[in-house]
Amino acid sequence: MSLLADLNQILDPLNIPVETGVFSDTPPDEYLVITPMSDRLDLFADNEANIVLSEARLSFFTKRNYMKRKKELTKALQFGGITITDRQYVGYEHDTKFHHYAIDVMKEYEMEEE
Repeated sequence: MSLLADLNQILDPLNIPVETGVFSDTPPDEYLVITPMSDRLDLFADNEANIVLSEARLSFFTKRNYMKRKKELTKALQFGGITITDRQYVGYEHDTKFHHYAIDVMKEYEMEEE
C-alpha cells in the first residue's frame, strides 16, 4: 500500500471530493486536496532501508463551518491508522470564499522488494 491509497480509502466514506495535488475541475462547496510531502528512508539495518516514512498534507476547503468536518476527518484518519502530525487553520480566502484547514499526516511502511 501507499499513503495516497490509504488516505483515499479512509476518506471515501466521508463523501468529500478528493484529488491529489490540485483540484482540477470546478470545485464544489467542500473538497480535499492531498499533497504528498515526503517519503523518507529513516530506519536502516545492514546498510539497507527497511522503513519508508510517508508524509502528506490534506488541505480541506469549505464554504461552510469547518469545525464538524475537522473532527470527522481527525477521527477517520486516526481510526484508519494514520498519524496526525499537525492541524492548522490556514485562513479564509476572500476571493474564493473558502475556509482552508490543513491536516498533516504520516504513516510508516515496510520497504517493498522489487
